[in-house]
Amino acid sequence: MKKDLHPEYQKVVFLDTSSDYKFLSGSTKTSDETIEWEDGNTYPLIRVEISSDSHPFYTGKQKADKAGGRVDRFKKKYKLN
Repeated sequence: MKKDLHPEYQKVVFLDTSSDYKFLSGSTKTSDETIEWEDGNTYPLIRVEISSDSHPFYTGKQKADKAGGRVDRFKKKYKLN
């Protein structure tokens, strides 16, 4: 197998920005942001807009968007307020 062909697989924390739900999983994604997890270790933090905690298919109901419209979500995501 060729060396340095595939990205490094590591544990990362995914944060659902719409519900503040966090979960630890394996991924090849990387991030400059880090977070300390419940086990005391520090992992890269990946922010996602939707997860199983906020998706209507998994929850069985539509949750109201706390962030407002598209412009408000954009400003919040990129901290432009």
